[in-house]
Amino acid sequence: MLDVRGLRKVYEGSGRRIEAVRDLTFTVEAGELVCLVGPSGCGKTTLLKCVGGLLTPTGGEVSLAGRPVHGPPPGMAFVFQEYGRSLFPWMRVAENVGLPLKHKDMTKSRRRELVADALASVGLADAAGAYPWQLSGGMQQRAAIARALAYEPEVLLMDEPFAAVDAQTRADLEDLVRRLWQERGITILFVTHDIDEAVYLGERVVVLSASPTVVREQLTVDLPAERDQVRTRAAPRFTELRTHVYEQIQAAKRGAAAGRPEVTKDTPPPR
Repeated sequence: MLDVRGLRKVYEGSGRRIEAVRDLTFTVEAGELVCLVGPSGCGKTTLLKCVGGLLTPTGGEVSLAGRPVHGPPPGMAFVFQEYGRSLFPWMRVAENVGLPLKHKDMTKSRRRELVADALASVGLADAAGAYPWQLSGGMQQRAAIARALAYEPEVLLMDEPFAAVDAQTRADLEDLVRRLWQERGITILFVTHDIDEAVYLGERVVVLSASPTVVREQLTVDLPAERDQVRTRAAPRFTELRTHVYEQIQAAKRGAAAGRPEVTKDTPPPR
């Protein structure tokens, strides 16, 4: 579904040149939930914006279902970290959710149907007439997720969407994403700085190097499909996986500090 080949991004200006992403290659299969993690400042958001067509890569190519991405493609939706800035405060929740649908050729009744279904899916059916500023942070992010769902995307890109909410709300939203992914079969690429979140959510974890970024490792998460915030996180296998990812990120930091080149590899689950 999503194919990233030799992606490279260099920022230049004011006499400075910063190579943020270097020769980054990976794929995401249709219906897969893949999490991206890496050291702070490694270029995760830059990568996601290039994948979503919001930034033009310096080199390489991104394809969605075999079609090159040049600008935001119609089959892709984005959920940002700063939910407060992605919702229009003067528009009611249902209006916010339905806004992207105005660019689609459909009847008003179909638009209302999609908005109602998306709001019900995220538990906000009763908040359709509220304004975003009347909702809690977690509810605002649910509204942002509903807006993406209503668009009926093939691929959903999520950029650290739960970083600004409290721990309890974060756990609820993680379970919401897992449920929606299973119910709707959407392909999800989820960027996070939280290692535990990446292991809990993903079928696969792509570990990035320190900047300039390459893929350091691709790890299959062999946890049961049905996951629980208490039992899954308490399982020895969960601990093994999150420890392995943590060690890889720490090794990436040490390698960057020592100026050593990164190694790209595909890795089966550690045993």
